[in-house]
Amino acid sequence: MVAEVLEHLAPSRGGLFVDCTAGLGGHAKALLEHGASRVIALDRDPAAVAHARDTLKEYGDRVELIHTDYRAVAEVLDARGISGVDGVLADLGVSSMQLDEPGRGFSFRRDDPLDMRMDTSSGPTAAELLASADEQTLANVIYEFGEERHARRVARAILTARREAPIETTGRFADIVRRAVPRKGYARIDPATRTFQAIRIWVNRELEGLDGFLGRVAQRLNPGGRLVVITFHSLEDRIVKHTLRAMQSAGGITIRTKRPVIPAEAEIERNPRARSAKLRAAEKEAR
Repeated sequence: MVAEVLEHLAPSRGGLFVDCTAGLGGHAKALLEHGASRVIALDRDPAAVAHARDTLKEYGDRVELIHTDYRAVAEVLDARGISGVDGVLADLGVSSMQLDEPGRGFSFRRDDPLDMRMDTSSGPTAAELLASADEQTLANVIYEFGEERHARRVARAILTARREAPIETTGRFADIVRRAVPRKGYARIDPATRTFQAIRIWVNRELEGLDGFLGRVAQRLNPGGRLVVITFHSLEDRIVKHTLRAMQSAGGITIRTKRPVIPAEAEIERNPRARSAKLRAAEKEAR
């Protein structure tokens, strides 16, 4: 959704922009090409930082890449003595690079080690969490983060399976889930999809602190500065929607998107993974 990001962030105004989820560097590059004076780009995935650094090398000191979680943006700005920025982008969720890169464990399309960490340098893997969690914890995670109504059955199946052998690959994990979820006729999505989403969110603490992050970056926006957030599942979008509404009611920001902006049909045809994306934007009120 590069065109929509540019429309709402308006980098042609110039100034300093923060890309909180650099990925391969595409959004940061577009901001720099369309007028941003400088971009600070963050990503919690060290592989993404390396890719983005190569993508953005032509921009020299107009861009700075930092390996850190997007929720640490205030600390990043403080360390550089920056009190205000002109725009902030957060493109949340798992990236195409992470889904496609062998060995990451985000997808069950191939049999990979069950890792699922966005930041491969820290924290427990999905396999490690599945090996130690109790049934109630697993059921709660799968129900709350995956909205899987058969969460208890799936949790019980995981415990049964791990007594036989550790669950260490995506293929085995997906098979365990598929056998646990009752099927009635044609299923639009693979029965393992919701549980994979839930475990990925759990491993990466994707919903944790999202509302606080939005509040902190809104405070850092200069008057007229803009915030754009792209989400890929309903749980994230709900947090963003309600947090932005609460901040607008309290005064200080104005929501620019009455409804979430969704990708155009042409973009979905080019990139089917974009079909669930929702963009919301807000602007800091001028003093």
